[in-house]
Parts: sequence; structure tokens; C-alpha cells
Amino acid sequence: MTIPGILDNHIGGSEVAAVGGERIEKFDPHSGALQSRIARSGAADVDAAVQAARAAQPGWAAVPAVQRGQILHRIANLMEARAEELGAVVAGETGKSRKEGMGEVGAAVQCARFFAGEGQRLFGRTIPSGTPGKLNLTVRTPAGVAGLIIAANTPIANVAWKLFPALICGNGVVLKAAEDTPFTASWTARAALEAGLPPGVFNVVHGLGAEAGEPLVTHDLVDVVSFTGSTRVGRRLAELAGARLKKISLELGGKNPLVVMDDADLDKAVRWAVLSAFSNAGQRCAAGSRIILHAPIYDAFVEKFVAATAALKLGNGDGDDLGPVINARQLGNMLAAIDAAKGRGARLLSGGSRLADQDHAGGYYLAPTILDQVDPADEISRTELFGPVTCLYRVEGFDQAVELANAGPYGLTACIHTRSVDRGLLFCERVRAGVTVINAGTHGSEAHMPFGGRGLSGNGSREPGTEALDVYSELKNIALNADPAQT
Repeated sequence: MTIPGILDNHIGGSEVAAVGGERIEKFDPHSGALQSRIARSGAADVDAAVQAARAAQPGWAAVPAVQRGQILHRIANLMEARAEELGAVVAGETGKSRKEGMGEVGAAVQCARFFAGEGQRLFGRTIPSGTPGKLNLTVRTPAGVAGLIIAANTPIANVAWKLFPALICGNGVVLKAAEDTPFTASWTARAALEAGLPPGVFNVVHGLGAEAGEPLVTHDLVDVVSFTGSTRVGRRLAELAGARLKKISLELGGKNPLVVMDDADLDKAVRWAVLSAFSNAGQRCAAGSRIILHAPIYDAFVEKFVAATAALKLGNGDGDDLGPVINARQLGNMLAAIDAAKGRGARLLSGGSRLADQDHAGGYYLAPTILDQVDPADEISRTELFGPVTCLYRVEGFDQAVELANAGPYGLTACIHTRSVDRGLLFCERVRAGVTVINAGTHGSEAHMPFGGRGLSGNGSREPGTEALDVYSELKNIALNADPAQT
């Protein structure tokens, strides 16, 4: 599928230009060429989308959850049948390979099917009462209108994680797509309509965060907000939602530790460290951006890790290991952060520069970057960069490794490589993270498992998994009272 040269909002089942008529230029991350002009939405456009969702929501909520699940299954089937087309859209707007785009589509289909099945399992509870003749039970009810704001790194997966739990719970939805990856969201909206989702239940608006995202959060008819993105923006949206006592779910950044102990399988640890740090061009909230190494294996690991990094191929072909970062601004920010860290004493072991050869010069390609001799308190140790940059740290033992893993302000994911069951279990117990892993990578999630973190990584909510139902539904307690005199 060719990326459209013009992209409008999807409101009430129709493609609608922004009220102001303005557009944002969207550039191809691989080539740097102008790719499309997308709607630059404002408060009026957001209001139109919210009004459409509000009007459609009661009818959608009235559809039994099992039947809502059947429609989600049809959406999943359509995504699967057109996986080549959707995968090409993902690849085209992100600069990834088609293979990576297809893999992302497969994960989104799994997510759709999981939440379709939850239509048969929107469980409540029966609760004993201390009053004779009284029966208490709880049921899940829709929140109402869900405002969803997603990041650009894995566009169709990010749509799936929020859209499908919101729909199965009976909500109307307005999704503000990332301005760098708008096409997957619009593709999904059209496919959902074709699969039988009633018009207005799922709406998509495009635009900038301050102009379209914030009006979505502050709109009086939006009942719940779910945001994936940077901690800085998450704080701002939390303030806006908090002033209105509005429910908000925040899945934010990470500065995730990958610990390698002296008893680890070193080749396996290097392989996973490379994937954790550099796959998806490091654009993962769960990326392994702090690699903590036990002193006895430090030098051996560094030699293998630098060699493996040097062997990586950059590009958007299926034989390449990683692609570009999403835009020129991100690339510039990372280059500035690397230079600043070097100025404060960090040693550059690999990368650190933009690729300037003929095949890459037009795109936003950063050579995979490794730094060591970095102070754990340095800014680069405590700030998410969201790109292919990782730092190495030396520790003298297990306790120091755990202490350093917990030293940052984030708490999203953490991993340890060790052959010791004791070390592995104790690490998982002691490390402050929402997701912990033994002998693999810091990234990787499945549709039925909860993902989220603590500290600067989020506000405690979880997506996906059944825990996501808590974000998009409200519990109602129903008390039934029987009068024995009426029997």
C-alpha cells in the first residue's frame, strides 16, 4: 500500500479535514523525504470526534459483551488477512523493514483476539453480606468515552494495546495518533468500520500534542484517558486530568537495567544485550539502556558486545538489524546528549554519530552507540533517550548490581543474566520494576500479560492483560435484598 499524500481525521465513520484547514508535514524516517501532509487538528476537531464517540457509545455499550467480542474477532481477521498491506504501512511510516512491520501486525492481531475473548470473561464477583437476605455483587460498566494518546515507536501495537480493551468494555473511543505514525491508526479505523464496528465508536484525530492531545484530555465528555509517551508529557497530562479528577493511565519511559553476572552465559547475554539496546533503533520504553556488568567479566563482555554491535546492519530491508529513529528532532537530541556525556568524561566505545554514507545520509540514522566510564548520577544515566544508545557500568558484586539497578528514577523493566537460581530470584524480588526477566532481554511483552512500571515509568496502571480492563471499566456494586415476609 502506498502512503497517502494527504491524510484526514476519521470522525463518525467518515474522513474529515481539520476545521482550520491546516496540515502537518510528515517525513519518511528512512529517506528524509516529505511523505505526507496530515490534518493539523485543534480543539474543534477533538470536540467533533468526542461528540461522535459520545453519541455512539450508548448503542455500543448495549451490545452484549460477547457480541462486541465477535466484532473484535472480525477486526482481527481483517488485520490478519491484510497483514501484508498493514505491515507495509507500519514499515513505510516508521522506516522499519517490512519483516518488522509484519511482526508488529502479528502481535496486534494476538492482542485483538485476546480482548475479543475477554467479552466472554468480563467477570465480576459475588460478595457475602453481613445482612440477612442481602446479596452483593459487582459488575463492570463502561467508563464512557476513552481518550487514547499513543507513541510512534510501535504504531499498530500501541493502537491495539489501548483500542481493543477500551472497545470490549463498551466505550466510545477517540484516538490521537502520534504525528510521526498516523497512518496505522487511520488504517485500523477504516478496517474496524468495514468489520462491523458502528460508525462513531472509534474516531481518530491527527495533530500535535499541545493542540490536539491536551484538548482531548481536558474535554468534559472524555471519561478516561490513556497515554503512552514521555515522562515529561505524562506529567503535564496528569496535571490536566488531576485538576478535573479524571481517570488517567500513564505508560511512560524507562532507563532499564540489564545485569550480567560472572556466572552468566556470556554469548547469550551479549546477544540479548544487543537486542535490548538496539532493536527497533532503541525506540522502546523497555530498551536496555543501562548494562550493569560484574567486574570479573567486564572486559570479556565489552569486547564481545562492541564486536556484535559493529556487525549490525542499518537500513529498512528485511536483512537489516535496525532502522532509523523516527524524526530529525529525536536524532538531534540524542547526538547532543552523547556529546554532552563525552564532555563530562564518558568514553565512546562505538557509534556516536549520524550515518553519512550514500545509503543512509538522507534518513535519521544514528550508529548504535555504546558509552562507558559514565557516572551513575550523570544525566545520561538518568534520562531516557529513546534511541540506540546504551551505557556500561562496572560493579563488584550482586548487591551492588541491585543497588545500581534501583538507583534511577524509573522502574519499568529489569533483567539479570545468571546461572544461579538464587541470584535470579533475589534480583526479581529486590529490583524496583514492573517487569523483571531472567536470562533474556529487558523488552518483550504478550497480549495477556500486564505491562507497566513505577516511579517515572507510570502511575501504576497496566496494559495489556486483563488488568487493562480496570482502566477502561468502572466497577458497580449491586445489592439485592430479599424480604422473607414476601415469600
